[in-house]
Amino acid sequence: MAYRQHNQFHRKPKPAAPRDPHADALDGTVSSVVYRNEDTGYTVCRVALDDQKGEATLVGNCAAIWSGESVQATGKWIRHPQHGFQFEAEAIVCIAPTSTRGIERYLSSGMIRGIRKELAKRLVRKFGERTLDIIEKESKRLEDVDGIGPKRRRQIKESWGEQKAVRDIMIFLQGHGIGTAQAARIFRQYGDQSVALIRQNAYRLCGDVWGIGFKTADGVAMSLGVAPDSELRARAGIIHVLQTLTDSGHCYCPLAELLLQAETLLGIAVEILTPALDVELKRGTLTKENEHVYLTPIYRAECTVVERVKHILSARTTFKPIIINKALPWAEEHMHLHFAAKQTEALSMALSSKFSIMTGGPGVGKTTIIRALSDVYKKRRLQVVLAAPTGRAAKRMEEATHHEAKTVHRLLKYQPQTHDFEHGSDNPLEGDVFILDEVSMMDIRLMSQFLEAVPNRACLVLVGDIDQLPSVGPGNVLRDLIHSGVVPCTRLDTVFRQQTGGWIIHNAHRVNRGELIEQPPKGEDSDFFFIETTEPDAVIARTIDLVTRRIPQRFGFDPLKDIQVLTPMRRNQLGAENLNAVLQEAMNPSGREIDRFGRKYRINDRVMQIRNNYDKEVFNGDIGRILTLNSEDRNLVVDYDGRKINYEYTELDELIHAYACSIHKSQGSEYPAVVILLTTQHFKLLQRNLLYTAITRGKKLVCLVGSNKAVYIATKNNEIQQRRTGLRERLSNG
Repeated sequence: MAYRQHNQFHRKPKPAAPRDPHADALDGTVSSVVYRNEDTGYTVCRVALDDQKGEATLVGNCAAIWSGESVQATGKWIRHPQHGFQFEAEAIVCIAPTSTRGIERYLSSGMIRGIRKELAKRLVRKFGERTLDIIEKESKRLEDVDGIGPKRRRQIKESWGEQKAVRDIMIFLQGHGIGTAQAARIFRQYGDQSVALIRQNAYRLCGDVWGIGFKTADGVAMSLGVAPDSELRARAGIIHVLQTLTDSGHCYCPLAELLLQAETLLGIAVEILTPALDVELKRGTLTKENEHVYLTPIYRAECTVVERVKHILSARTTFKPIIINKALPWAEEHMHLHFAAKQTEALSMALSSKFSIMTGGPGVGKTTIIRALSDVYKKRRLQVVLAAPTGRAAKRMEEATHHEAKTVHRLLKYQPQTHDFEHGSDNPLEGDVFILDEVSMMDIRLMSQFLEAVPNRACLVLVGDIDQLPSVGPGNVLRDLIHSGVVPCTRLDTVFRQQTGGWIIHNAHRVNRGELIEQPPKGEDSDFFFIETTEPDAVIARTIDLVTRRIPQRFGFDPLKDIQVLTPMRRNQLGAENLNAVLQEAMNPSGREIDRFGRKYRINDRVMQIRNNYDKEVFNGDIGRILTLNSEDRNLVVDYDGRKINYEYTELDELIHAYACSIHKSQGSEYPAVVILLTTQHFKLLQRNLLYTAITRGKKLVCLVGSNKAVYIATKNNEIQQRRTGLRERLSNG
């Protein structure tokens, strides 16, 4: 965002520009911060000059800056073609204010949680020029001020200490190429030890701090004097290559390819990389097996899944077998329906097997079978546990079966203190039968943790759609389990569920078979529409019109609650990032807002959590709505289906807008209505399983907007990217 967009620059301030355009220093007090980019530290502010010459505009990068602070800047004066004279700083030093007026403005700026303008006035009135010293050294005295009790006093003291520490760290980090947003994350991870730990090994940032990659850490390390061909850099680069492959879904990398990629990345000879790799193998960070190199946690997870599958299959249950020819008629009568042949086959297999899998597309009766299994086992007074990888999938499971369902994370009970799950091999879950839905979303790590917690004596049923996109994390667990042939599996292929017109399911199955989508005859009611639009600007305009006007008017859907825009990519004009910006302006254009990390967050904004936050029990892909913004406490509250979660302003890099999201992020979710964008601009990602996954996200309405060519390419491209995993082979050979 360019700062020229801010209206403050269009007011005519009193003449304040220096008369000497060659001056190289500026001293004054910050009167207002006009614009600030928290990612880079780029700042535009108005400064009251110390030499009584009025105000000037100061432009430059600084770690942190607040109204009321004194600033000393070096640089040069320039004449901006639109804004006139302004000081372009090469370096900015901020100094805590000493005057009562400066202190009051400083505390009123919102930098300290718990202090608003009126309280800032009372504090300065009480303590004068010693106010900041009192906060830092004699905070107990703050309780002498009306409106401050023990709780508020502690909040102010903690916030002051945090701001001071963060600023010191930011100044250090900014000198090594790290922006303020990343510095805030580093402080949250390491606290007061940040500088010492980074000096010791800057590459630890890659693994410890979310959002900081190898390139950033490498830049810091090099600026701290780490040699380009050092063993430390070689080890970090090898781990980075493996981590990047893991992020793409792979579990391992062939040794020769790993060394080649590391050599290309680092410019370090193989003669140095090989001993560096040996160091990491000895340390246990990496594991090598048959010339395949794994990150050790991924290797252990893969081995654990194999071990647990075998143990569950071989162990005996503690309850008597279900009599199939009695259970199925009872379930049909209880549910008031008649099972088709494939459903009978799937139910019979699940009821008679210790461990089984059901797979199939939309409308083939997977949910019906889950409910029937739950009801039969409950009738036998057995403890049935239902779970799914995401909150929305668990909620949908619960609504369909009328039995409680939980997310896998909540079922296993994550413990923030130990950074581990409460339930595992040493403390298994309680239950006789476990039914896990949306298994295509389960990566190898989460499946390992889940299977470790399932008692050997229990029955286990896995349910999922093998034709959907694989998990975001490493592995291809459902596909590997099915293709290994070790676990009994039934594939459901008869469509039962018909919605209004049934065209969503009809076209989903056509795409899955590699056949082109069909449009209903004109005049026929339908739940599926294809709107051909090729130019990106026209696609965006059509999408906005659909979401804000046409779909709500014709079908009655709430734009903010019921309609989800899906796109293959995050970036480019038709990517989720740009779409979110334009859709926010169309759907929620005004109201209270804050600007953080290049985004405007407003009350009622639809937002998505983009990383697993176990402390908050909010997970990657969860969608909520912003309820409140609190500038005094510097936080906001997001409502996730009735759960209200608090975010500090410094944590907002975990939230992105969710008016539009990538198709990958939509896995495990269903929405009343979806608008899918598909054009040749998305060429690299046009695959059959991507389009199939997108269509099956729509529950009552799907509008596909894009080009015939893109739809054709996606439908015909069934080249599924092969993931390097050892699970299938381990299961088959075991």
